[in-house]
Amino acid sequence: MNKIIINSPFNRLTIQFKKQENPIRVNLQFFADGQKTEKATPKRRQDAREKGQVLYSREISSALLLLFVFLTIKALGGYIYNQIAALFRLCTNSLAMDFDVNAVNELLSLFGLVLIQLLKIVGPLFAVALVIGVGASYAQVGSLFTVEPLKPQLSRLNPINGIKRIFSLRGLTELIKAILKITAIGIVAWKSIEAEAINIAKLMDLNLLTIAGYITSTTINVAIKICMCMVAIAVLDFGYQWWQYERDLRMTKQEVKEEYKETEGNPETKQRIRSKQREISTRRMLSEVPKADVIITNPTHYAVAISYDSNKAPAPVVVAKGQDYLAQRIKEVARENGVELVENKAVAQALYKNVDIGQQVPPELYQAVAEILAFVYRLKGKVPAEA
Repeated sequence: MNKIIINSPFNRLTIQFKKQENPIRVNLQFFADGQKTEKATPKRRQDAREKGQVLYSREISSALLLLFVFLTIKALGGYIYNQIAALFRLCTNSLAMDFDVNAVNELLSLFGLVLIQLLKIVGPLFAVALVIGVGASYAQVGSLFTVEPLKPQLSRLNPINGIKRIFSLRGLTELIKAILKITAIGIVAWKSIEAEAINIAKLMDLNLLTIAGYITSTTINVAIKICMCMVAIAVLDFGYQWWQYERDLRMTKQEVKEEYKETEGNPETKQRIRSKQREISTRRMLSEVPKADVIITNPTHYAVAISYDSNKAPAPVVVAKGQDYLAQRIKEVARENGVELVENKAVAQALYKNVDIGQQVPPELYQAVAEILAFVYRLKGKVPAEA
């Protein structure tokens, strides 16, 4: 039982706290791991892409499409006007002709001529729209084909989830974007029309054809300005979409760890495998020590086992080598099997650092190694084989 005593001029208050025998411990790291603070890994990005979750702004595609369509209309205004006039002439001439409306061939011929004329009018616009639409989408997404977004999901039919999306922060953001876009487009349209107020007042003195041409030209110019405003808004929207996309792809620390385990394997398991591989490699190397002719030592830090058989290789071969603890093991195995140990610091260090196991002694060390082998052969009473 813990006590806190508070003295004051008015009274003396004693507060007692009962000591909790089993206090509750909260791991604050649990809350940290739940936060999506890590950038998305390449695998996370690839998985999201395969599911159709890509960085894409519809505003850019639609704004560019409308802008280039109106620019095409402005550039090909004369051509489109002539083709429309030709279409009207074709229709009026056909109506003036005396032909049997019940004749299928004549009707099909007239329909074909009208269709060709319509294609001449709208064909360039469709071609520009197709190129810009596909190009804008490809520039943002690249080459991607997936049916994941088309798969039915019951969660989409849940009205509660729909209401949550409408009244979510993202829904509010989309509403604000729509209001700002309408406001900006309205201001641009109003300013453009206001600039033409003087010219509009003068139209009453002009003929009908001139008035129609002026209205058409002014309408196209205003539409182009509005489309340019939409492109500017779309660029800002793309920046917002990029921020939102990166935010949605973020991962928790635990997700990064789990993904690393899936792709690279459990680090502890990999460490055990590497340790086992080193152990097997060491045993295999030590099994070659009894076959060596000599062990060249540092004497304490390095040990290199040399074997020479002129029938197998033209030069001596390093069959084992080690440093510190492994060097001591090589020397122990050598003593147990009667292999001579020769101390030569320079040669031992050079062989250990420059020659791998299974490789032949380099030419610059032939003389030094040959002298050591000759010394060992004399000790054992062997006749050295000719190199």
